[in-house]
Amino acid sequence: MEKIKNIIRASIDTKQQILQQPELLSTIQQVVDAVTKAFQNGNRVYFCGNGGSAADAQHLAAEFSGRFYTDRKALPAEALHCNTSYLTAVANDYSYDVIYSRLIDGIGNAGDILIGLSTSGNSKNIIKAFEVAREKGLITVGFTGSSGGQMKALSDHLVNVPSNDTPRIQESHITIGHIICQLVEEKYFSGSN
Repeated sequence: MEKIKNIIRASIDTKQQILQQPELLSTIQQVVDAVTKAFQNGNRVYFCGNGGSAADAQHLAAEFSGRFYTDRKALPAEALHCNTSYLTAVANDYSYDVIYSRLIDGIGNAGDILIGLSTSGNSKNIIKAFEVAREKGLITVGFTGSSGGQMKALSDHLVNVPSNDTPRIQESHITIGHIICQLVEEKYFSGSN
């Protein structure tokens, strides 16, 4: 029983640390503003990740394209790993490292947003996707752990959770992702800037 309580405390502690970082909270607000503006301008939001972070990417994309709190029109957001034929063909024919960069090269447009989730910040396929995204004029948002890893230098907005513990980082990514979804939904559909 005590171990369960300690894990819950660790999760709460990570979120308490986020509350104590005004710069990180400001970055979250900047991401809300950027995503809202992208949707207002007719742009799209793409998500990518690996493993559990891929599941989180798909979850957050669905909150936009489906719904969050309110019944409203769908917003153009998708997770890049959902087409298994594409994913397995490119990984087999080229390299797993280019699965996201090739797709961004094909479908990304200036003004779109690419949100990459990587607890280490060092996922090669996300780094390559961010490089292509920046070349094409997409806005890059990195969801990482404390250091930001290599994604730090490639992120227009870095949401670096103050932890090095993968499960605690992923729990916070979902919390922050839900905050962004809620605030974007409220802002976009209220018509406020």
